[in-house]
Amino acid sequence: MNDMQAPVVALTLGDPAGIGAELIARLLARADLVAQANVVLVGDPWLWAEGQRIAGLSVTTIPVASLAEVRGRANAGTPAFLAVDTVAPEQVHRGQAEAAGGRSVLAVLDRCMDAASRREIDAICFAPLNKFAMKQGGLKHEDELHHFAEHLGVTSYFCEFNTLGDLWTSRVSSHVPLKEAAGLLSVERIVAAARLIYHSLQANGVTAPRVAVAGFNPHNGDGGTCGREEIDIIAPAVAQLVAEGLPVVGPYPADTIFLKARDGELDAVVTMYHDQGQIAIKLLGFSKGVTVQGGLPIPITTPAHGTAYDIAGQGKANVDATANAFQIACRMGRTYRSGDSLFGAPTSTTPTSSLS
Repeated sequence: MNDMQAPVVALTLGDPAGIGAELIARLLARADLVAQANVVLVGDPWLWAEGQRIAGLSVTTIPVASLAEVRGRANAGTPAFLAVDTVAPEQVHRGQAEAAGGRSVLAVLDRCMDAASRREIDAICFAPLNKFAMKQGGLKHEDELHHFAEHLGVTSYFCEFNTLGDLWTSRVSSHVPLKEAAGLLSVERIVAAARLIYHSLQANGVTAPRVAVAGFNPHNGDGGTCGREEIDIIAPAVAQLVAEGLPVVGPYPADTIFLKARDGELDAVVTMYHDQGQIAIKLLGFSKGVTVQGGLPIPITTPAHGTAYDIAGQGKANVDATANAFQIACRMGRTYRSGDSLFGAPTSTTPTSSLS
């Protein structure tokens, strides 16, 4: 790819007590991946050095003084490194979720988002973080997606996608108690979740995504004898999407819809609650899954697994999911940089809150 046309993708090291720095070292040691973007790593120098040591690698980077100077720089085929000072080594205890680590993660991500708002970068790919550490460190939201949305001034619909290879999932409710999931079902939320993933897949290079919607109740409600959500809410939502011109199908029973996905019949599944899709995706390929922060004005991706505190520092971290997250960030970053209207979903008139 021409260096001048390559998207500028910012990478972060994630929670300093986890496996993030090791993962980024393994990622940046692969020339085939680095060649897909103009890469800039943002992180503490000591943590970056530690990640390379744990991975048994030495990665060449070119220092930059600001994210503004990354685009158009000479030697864009070599990763840039923006050194920041967010956490001291003595504040980090490997394998532990602590406020200092959470503050570090927030500081780096906020700096990247500010650069994104100034169009200095085209995508962000962050190494695993820990929500508990971030909440100790000042996170005021239930998760990082809601923090991103507030920081970037998002007022339209947004939700988290989980992906595995060519299969993507979105969900109508997310990080809430399961007992609340039924109350969060509505035609508007299902339509928004399906619309958003359809257009986001287009931004990822899928021209005509095949999207299906899962049911909520056992056996798809058994004709209303085991719940009426499929009849009263989900089927009308699918009908509205079809009327809009989106070739969405469903609802399909949740215990069989992923068989269709596994067999290559679908590009995306809209699920009704968190574990309905997460269990399937993680069983199909835990070490390769990716989380995409859907509906934001800039692509943001991360591996779907966590900080793996239990193996931090042991040199065992598997880079596959991080590599996949980076490649999605590159593809969507190219769409974003081009100004293509397919990036994300068009602003919806329904509803303006996120998928909780």
